[in-house]
Formats: sequence, C-alpha cells, structure tokens
Amino acid sequence: MHQKSLLLQIELKKKEMYRKASILGFTHPIVVTCSQELDKLLNRYQQKAS
Repeated sequence: MHQKSLLLQIELKKKEMYRKASILGFTHPIVVTCSQELDKLLNRYQQKAS
C-alpha cells in the first residue's frame, strides 16, 4: 500500500473513531476496536517511513 493511500486511510479511521466516540464514549468496545484498527494503520505507516 502506498504512503498517500495509507495516510488517507489513517485520516478516515481517525474521523470514524472520533465520530463513534462522541456518540458511544471512548471506552465502548466498538470505539476500542476502531482505535486498534487505527493503531495498526499507524504502525504500518511508521514501518514504511523507516
């Protein structure tokens, strides 16, 4: 996956997470899962940037 595409996915996942968190709260399992998905994307981005 290209870095630009990865950055776009990261931004979209952040927005999705904050949207869900504003409704459900940051500790809701759906929000936690979304946060974990964001972490995976961020890790992939950092690996490619190194």
